[in-house]
Amino acid sequence: MDNFVLWTILLYTALCFSIYQGQEIQEFSPTFLKVSKNLPLQRLLVEWDVSDSAHKFELEMVFDIQVSRTEEMNVVWTEYYNTTLSKLKKTLHWSWDSELPLECMSHSVRIRSMVNDERFSKLWSRWSQWETVLGLDTSDDNTPYIFPEDKVVEEGSNVTFCCIGGKDSRIEYLLFNYTDYYYPDSNTSQRNMVITMKKVLHAEVPGIPVFCKISGKENKKYSATLLFVGKPPYEPEDLSCDTRDIKTLTCTWNPGKNTYLYGAHSTKYHLFERFSQKTFCYQETAHYLEPIHCSWAIDQQMIYNLTLTAQNPLGKRSANFVLDVAHRVHPYPPSDLSVEHMKATEVSLYWRMQPEYKAIKLLCQIENRHPSGQVELHNSSPVQSNSYPHLTLGGLQPFTNYAFRMRCGAASHFWKWSEWSKTLRVRTNEAAPSGKLDVWREVTPVLGGRNVTLFWKPLPDFRANGGDISFEITWEKLKKASEPEHISISALQNSTTISIDNHSYKISVAARNNINSSLPSVMIISRVTDNGAEEKVDRTDLEEERVNGTVDGIYISWKATNAFDGYIVDWCNFPRSQHCDFQWKRFDFNTSSCFINSAAFMPGVRYNFRVYGSLANEYFFLGKKVGYTKELAPRLNPQGEIAEMTSHTVTVTWDSYPVNESQPGFIRGYHVYVKTMKEEECSLKGSAKHALSDGSVLCKYTIENPEEKRYVVKHLMPETTYALAVKAYTGGGETPIDAYINVDTLHDSKIYLPVLLVIIPFVVITAVCFWKIKWVKDCCYPEIPNPNKSQVLSFNGLKLNSEAVLKLSDCIPDTVVLENTSEANTLQLWSHGTILESESKVINPSWVYFIQNEVGNLMCTQSAPEACTSFENLAYSSQTALGSSLYQNLWMSEKSEPQLSILLYQPQHYIEILSKDTVTSLREITEREGSLRYISQMEVPRSEAKLSDLPHSTEPMEHSSYKIQTVLGSELVTSTSDEGIQSQDSSASSNSTALLLPGRH
Repeated sequence: MDNFVLWTILLYTALCFSIYQGQEIQEFSPTFLKVSKNLPLQRLLVEWDVSDSAHKFELEMVFDIQVSRTEEMNVVWTEYYNTTLSKLKKTLHWSWDSELPLECMSHSVRIRSMVNDERFSKLWSRWSQWETVLGLDTSDDNTPYIFPEDKVVEEGSNVTFCCIGGKDSRIEYLLFNYTDYYYPDSNTSQRNMVITMKKVLHAEVPGIPVFCKISGKENKKYSATLLFVGKPPYEPEDLSCDTRDIKTLTCTWNPGKNTYLYGAHSTKYHLFERFSQKTFCYQETAHYLEPIHCSWAIDQQMIYNLTLTAQNPLGKRSANFVLDVAHRVHPYPPSDLSVEHMKATEVSLYWRMQPEYKAIKLLCQIENRHPSGQVELHNSSPVQSNSYPHLTLGGLQPFTNYAFRMRCGAASHFWKWSEWSKTLRVRTNEAAPSGKLDVWREVTPVLGGRNVTLFWKPLPDFRANGGDISFEITWEKLKKASEPEHISISALQNSTTISIDNHSYKISVAARNNINSSLPSVMIISRVTDNGAEEKVDRTDLEEERVNGTVDGIYISWKATNAFDGYIVDWCNFPRSQHCDFQWKRFDFNTSSCFINSAAFMPGVRYNFRVYGSLANEYFFLGKKVGYTKELAPRLNPQGEIAEMTSHTVTVTWDSYPVNESQPGFIRGYHVYVKTMKEEECSLKGSAKHALSDGSVLCKYTIENPEEKRYVVKHLMPETTYALAVKAYTGGGETPIDAYINVDTLHDSKIYLPVLLVIIPFVVITAVCFWKIKWVKDCCYPEIPNPNKSQVLSFNGLKLNSEAVLKLSDCIPDTVVLENTSEANTLQLWSHGTILESESKVINPSWVYFIQNEVGNLMCTQSAPEACTSFENLAYSSQTALGSSLYQNLWMSEKSEPQLSILLYQPQHYIEILSKDTVTSLREITEREGSLRYISQMEVPRSEAKLSDLPHSTEPMEHSSYKIQTVLGSELVTSTSDEGIQSQDSSASSNSTALLLPGRH
């Protein structure tokens, strides 16, 4: 027996060893390969197995799986699948999700294996055969298809579409969302077409349409599908559960953001309770903005562990929470709110609550809304929900409308308030008016007494507390017994006027309603003799103090003293209106200034303010203030009138111009503008320049005293037109000039006085001269002057034997005319130093001329054929004083034509007659002698005049008048006219020769 066991063990060991040796090279190839497809999921399902020995040893194996498409077996996916085999011989499974719809093409799968165990060699087995799942592209069906059908994808994903045409048909194009066209590749089969859309976006409408246009024998030309693009569900927001009546539990949540999936693809919600393992709700999203509600009945369970799940085709999200029903009580709003036991300042409110069948303690809150809009909240003490609670509210105002409403919440474990109840509106009962009226007055003196206008308005603490309000006014004398007078004023009025005499009076004003009167407001009107200043309140002759204003209001100040217990300032909002809207304001005793503003204040309106001090209900006037919120330029211009006018001044007045409160500003002064009509710019002395917009410049005079309405414009020109304008100016400026006053200054008679002072003596002297003409002639201009009486000879010059001798440098000789007189016969002539006596015969006087030859020399010419002659002027020299050494030659030239003769005259020398054949140019004589040339200022004939035009006479002629001679320079004379001669005076030189021309006869 033992041997048998031993042999059995040895045999088994040898068998195991032989098996082990064979397994080292054994392959565990995949077997029973099977491929199927899950079209809804677009998933390939692969099943296979290996040999039983592999399962027996529980080997760890690796499988290499390949997926291919099309008939060419293009591998589109490779994956290594690791697994450990089980002795239970379970079939192996693997799946693959295809981006391309499996219907579009045939898909094939093959597998090989490798043992991942140290006992075996790590070699890959042989590949299995391709296992193929056919697509519709290989079918003989004539129906066209497009895949995927109604697919739901997440926004931003890539989606592959394929179109499959029927047998013997081809794809023309694919249309995406009605806008994008895609055409098949010419290198691919025309029966199917594959297009991938990258990063698709959601559409505002559910589903994006995709079309395939197909051409062929089949009747159907199009194939279409829808693509749904959206987002996974969001986690539910604002999840809340509560109960209102301890019967039903209601949960509410918001779906969150929009997933853009609707209908069958929308987000679905279900609420699952873990303790009871119940699903209470299965809800669908109607709209992402609307909250979702889920309710179920409460049994005995009070604690809930809930899971809310949101799910759509793209995913799901969950939220968990635990709640205690007792801590989630949200009561219904109170009902039947009513008032009982109402008084003037107190009301009692009653109401009902739920739930009534199960009592819980509730805390209620009451809202009290005042007519002014003020809201008060009052909390009640905890009450049972099944009772009929009430609450009393005090501190109300009499005869006042109130609005009440309520809400309640759990007193223990408060969760939230209920909704508000319906509003209850009530009005409290009447009571006597409370507080006092603010009363003021305006006193106007009249004959025999005073009129007192009373004004009143409620103080902040005053309340009418009832209807049918009236105002009672009572006044009585203080120091003299008299019956009080009384009147009642309707509530529609806030002022009245009473008449009193000059005694002191006590005036009271109170408000009355149906219940009673308010406390009276009292003021005292003093006697006229007691306080004279009181009577000046409304007089217009009081001095005014100007105050500063802004667009927001007017600032007023006064001197505060300890003598008063307060101050009052009054004014009118509409001072120019009959109903001025009288206003007043009170201030404390320690106030010395205020800022008055009103919506009624307008620019350009003067406001009057009066300041009073108050003491024990008596009032004392302190001052009057006037001001503008904003000054404007005057609306009306002064009407200037000319009051006086002279040749140099104009007086303008504007007496009727007002400076009172009718003006839109304080009149600060006036501007007088003057415009000169003949000049563009005015420049009167003492004025300032003012430029207009058109570029013209006026003279401006400023008058700073508004009471001065007269101005004298000075420094004007006689007989000149001026334009004047008068403008008033305020703190707001002045208006542009729109009209002028034209004025013409008078004639200046003073300008004739100097003229008369000159003309009258001249006329007198002229008359005397005509009366004594002969004497004047002999004295002033004799026919033959006396050299000794000559002013020239009065100089310290040459004298011979106490007789003055004329020097050429001191005197210009006059024209010498040779006449047929007896004196001419005494003329002594010399020729080469010999005296010649001329025959005594009558000859005509000869005009002597000079001309300029071609070389620029002056040549001697004369009208008669006689030679040029030089002679001695016996009137200017003494023969006894002259010697032979003083001879002077006279050169003569003769031309072929009759010429005028030129007479060369040189005083203080003897004269020499030259023969006709002697010709010497005037320039040579001038250069040699170096003496002056003189030309008469007498009018002579022009050089171009004919000889026949010259004057000839056989009768003796009078001597010419003596005239001042003109000195010519050394330049040659080129003109024979008097004007030409005179033009050379300025260039006269002392180094010249004397040319003597005939004078007038």
